[in-house]
Amino acid sequence: MALWIVGKFVFGSSIVVAFLIRKWRKKHLSIDDTVEDFIQSHNNFMPIRYSYSQIKTMTKHFKHKLGEGGYGSVYERVLRSKRKVAVKVLTKSKTNGQDFINEVATIGRIRHVNVVQLVGFCAERTKQALVYEFMPNGSLDKHTFSQEQGHLSSLSYQKIYDISLGISRGIQYLHQGCDMQIIHFDIKPHNILIDENFDPKISDFGSAKLYRTDQSILTLTAARGTMGYMAPELLYKNIGSISHKADVYSFGMMLMEMAGRKKNKNYIENYWQDYFARWVYDQFEEQ
Repeated sequence: MALWIVGKFVFGSSIVVAFLIRKWRKKHLSIDDTVEDFIQSHNNFMPIRYSYSQIKTMTKHFKHKLGEGGYGSVYERVLRSKRKVAVKVLTKSKTNGQDFINEVATIGRIRHVNVVQLVGFCAERTKQALVYEFMPNGSLDKHTFSQEQGHLSSLSYQKIYDISLGISRGIQYLHQGCDMQIIHFDIKPHNILIDENFDPKISDFGSAKLYRTDQSILTLTAARGTMGYMAPELLYKNIGSISHKADVYSFGMMLMEMAGRKKNKNYIENYWQDYFARWVYDQFEEQ
């Protein structure tokens, strides 16, 4: 009797474990299948595809970390060709790998002096990584904001002007220079990388959307971007339709931060209650 009870318990536990394993595999394989289907259907313009073992070897088992964020970690490495690269290893994937697909789909087809170049990628089951050209001077936010905010602003206004022109050329190329219209939806100082000559390159296309060049009005199921740089129409449906002008708005917000050499915290913190256009009007009325 005791052996029968133990046997029944073991059998029941085995079923539960098998169910949990199947559920876990189904979830992760669906993400992998989504990414793999995309790669197979767009193989004609893809950059180099690396295996995960190659990524580990490339980063010397994930040494020389440059930074870390909600998406994962970035590592510095030199390829055999002597080219220095930044390897972004993703630890969290959203919407069934859609952020990863956005990144590869957009940067994978772009060649522009003001857009960061995607050298290669890894998509091996649940392991995903992106290999970019290395930007030795980091992101724009490290150079723009004033010393009182914990940063030393070392850029002259001439250099700020030159960087602004470079960013605008990159945005114009995304909107009008490709076979598809690419809306970035997250233009901000943190996503502008600076190369060895202090030229800017737009990066991080995880929120980007591709549209036909003749399509002026876009449809989104949810707002995307960063609060403070996000156009009002992305938050308030009654203000107007969504278009490429969302990037132009974000660029304008960034320009004012660059010109003032400080982060405009006052209206960013109260953005939900009072969007920027109203803040400008109030300042105009008072001063």
